[in-house]
Amino acid sequence: MSACILVINCGSSSIKYALIGSGTGAEQRIAGLAENLGTAQARIKGTQADGSTFNYQFNDNNDAQAKPASHADALQYILKQLSNHQPAAIGHRVVHGGEKFTQAVQIDSQVMASIRQTSALAPLHNPANLLGIEATLALFPSLPQVAVFDTAFHQSMPPHAYRYALPETLYTDYGVRRYGFHGTSHAYVSERANTLAGMPDQGGWLTAHLGNGCSTCAIWNGQSMDTSMGLTPLEGVVMGTRSGDVDPGLHRFLADNLGWSLLKIDEVLNRNSGLLGLSGLSNDMRTLVDAAKQGNEKAQLAVDVFCYRLAKSLAAMSCALPALHGLIFTGGIGENAADIRAKTISLLPHFGCTLDDGKNQRMYAGAEGRIDAGAGPQIWVIPTDEEGRIAVETRQVLGLIE
Repeated sequence: MSACILVINCGSSSIKYALIGSGTGAEQRIAGLAENLGTAQARIKGTQADGSTFNYQFNDNNDAQAKPASHADALQYILKQLSNHQPAAIGHRVVHGGEKFTQAVQIDSQVMASIRQTSALAPLHNPANLLGIEATLALFPSLPQVAVFDTAFHQSMPPHAYRYALPETLYTDYGVRRYGFHGTSHAYVSERANTLAGMPDQGGWLTAHLGNGCSTCAIWNGQSMDTSMGLTPLEGVVMGTRSGDVDPGLHRFLADNLGWSLLKIDEVLNRNSGLLGLSGLSNDMRTLVDAAKQGNEKAQLAVDVFCYRLAKSLAAMSCALPALHGLIFTGGIGENAADIRAKTISLLPHFGCTLDDGKNQRMYAGAEGRIDAGAGPQIWVIPTDEEGRIAVETRQVLGLIE
């Protein structure tokens, strides 16, 4: 595996990693997940180049008194798993780059300081991303490392799309504006769609990244023109446990009438709302679709609200495009839930889309292709590859393109 890039996506208690070669095919991808870091239950599971899997528990007996495994411990084990495939560089996912970073950059002390300064805009994400960077810098001091920002792709948005109607000083002094997220996913699937549709770097696409976190994006000629997430990943469409858009006055209402603190309100909107809050059952769309078919009214409501708010967002995003060539569904829900795709398209009759039900039903479990009937805008299902995109951008920054 030549010119391998080690991709690190570091969370507060997890590390998702992938070793990606310069070629294509299954043999070019080694991947895994370290989870429950900081606890005695820390473990790593993953897939090797030959397709074999492993599942390693740092403390076999789950002794609560055992030394918790740290991010550095996990990275040392990951390095052991990759001992026969020394990476040429490391690419890190960093959630928030603020306005400073409009593209991926090689990491140095100044970049680290900027990521740290931006942590106020992503307090749950950037500090965790820094943990991964600091740990890999200690373990691989001689390897070049690159930061790839979720927000960078959306820095092409015009001011009328990213500015809030708030006093200007909140923007100029504190950076309060719309940034957008899932940038690597939106960039990957739109670029892939251009290639598949024979429109290199051209075309107007509406993309829907639908997983536990969800966002939409309007992309014109390869550039983000607008997106549904804003200052934080809470804005926008309904998600697994996040509310998406709510009346800003809700915070005052909950504080005055229920005595909730800002921290509690934030916790409820981020972790107890969305599909989970509406259904009272689950944040997993598969569970809700099955329950709705069995007559569960709350599950049906959750599905209905999700699809309506998604269609509403896509309709709004279309305002940013001079012309609409097609829609793209991606992410766990977008790639697998045929019923959700069909219901969403049915709520957009004015787009002139025509859905081929047979093609739509066959599109799941990693399948890629068109699901429209040939008339109107194209409709694609494209599995996202955020790790692959991070590897590509890392190679570009370092001049490793072969």
